Amino acid sequence: MLAVIEGFSVVWLIILVGWFVGRQKVLGENAPEVLSRLSFFVASPALLLETLSKADLAEVFSAPLLAAALSAVMTGGLFFLISRLWLRRSVSEALLSAMSSSVVNAANLGIPIAAYVLGNAALIAPVLIFQLAFYTPCYLLLLDTTTSGRRATPGRVFLQIFRNPMILGTLVGLVLAATHWKLPALVAEPVHLIGGAAIPAILIAFGMSLGSSKPLAAKDGWRTDTLLATGFKLALHPVVAYLLGRFLIGMDGAALFAVVVAAALPAAQNVYVSAQRYQVGVTVAKDTVLATTILAIPAMFVVALLLG
Repeated sequence: MLAVIEGFSVVWLIILVGWFVGRQKVLGENAPEVLSRLSFFVASPALLLETLSKADLAEVFSAPLLAAALSAVMTGGLFFLISRLWLRRSVSEALLSAMSSSVVNAANLGIPIAAYVLGNAALIAPVLIFQLAFYTPCYLLLLDTTTSGRRATPGRVFLQIFRNPMILGTLVGLVLAATHWKLPALVAEPVHLIGGAAIPAILIAFGMSLGSSKPLAAKDGWRTDTLLATGFKLALHPVVAYLLGRFLIGMDGAALFAVVVAAALPAAQNVYVSAQRYQVGVTVAKDTVLATTILAIPAMFVVALLLG
């Protein structure tokens, strides 16, 4: 568990660097948006391509993936309905809030937690693949449609797929994994270097954004959304994952524990990047990522206590 705390500490140190840089205005007023766009359009697609090209696609159809997929869809879907019917948010705002409540930080936090808490880093792979290959791209397609103001026809959806760099990176990575092709070294090395900028850019941009507003400020009008999304992410999502894994899929032991721990991961920083990209739900995304990243370790201790 000490190594897991160290993993969180690394993330928080990078966020702190971003906060300090933002307070000093070293990179100018628009730096958070520029860094987020750099990650969304350039670095993250390269990271997705490289990560998925090395994936074992047999894991996509495993029982842990089914539990991760169903729990994420159910948690996000329920929050979407609450956001639309009770909080009266727009479709695009509800979509971003649903992402905040159900998309987990499976990359830069999930991997060390799987390695040091679960004893096997490969256990996070089904969640990572599901989110990268299917779940997040579906949200991006819906956000493309709802923020563009144009009706979603099959032709436009097809064009949106090939205009969205993160979805393109996912598709190319999956094709490479399925065919066992490898990129030439001349191409693979630049992709690797560019992809390496994704997580630092996300975390620094997130840290810079913290200096521009007070988290959970009542005057922003999003406190209820943030508190609900945080509760859904750290409490409801793991509970749904447990119930589905235990009683629907028939999982138990270490496999069930791994699914529940993965569901208790904090909201992914990519949610904040998406909010910046589409300029919708930015406050909810930022505050939910902040709150869940702080509270994730206590949440995981509870999971370990109940299931260990």
